[in-house]
Amino acid sequence: MTNPITKAALTSARKRLVEMMQEINYGRIEGLEVRESDPVFDPPPTMVRLFLFGRDNDPSASFAIDGFALKKSVAELFEIFDRERSFTIRELMIDGGLPVRMSLADAARV
Repeated sequence: MTNPITKAALTSARKRLVEMMQEINYGRIEGLEVRESDPVFDPPPTMVRLFLFGRDNDPSASFAIDGFALKKSVAELFEIFDRERSFTIRELMIDGGLPVRMSLADAARV
């Protein structure tokens, strides 16, 4: 069994993305560039927050904690980053501070 990856072990750019997802809690990130497997925040992406009635809409409780192990969906997100390397995230849907769905914009290969 492999050891889980912690937030503290991430690159600063990946850690910033995790914190952005935790801050949004419910919503999406649009127009995020990924270059050489890391998110790039210049130009900054758009954060769209959803407010769900009957739910806690505050940032995820783990926002300020660095030592927690990454959930499977976050690890899968970074596996895609490592495999695809450079692309634009058109939309990254966040639910409970975790990624649940992503669409990519890529140049067509002709």
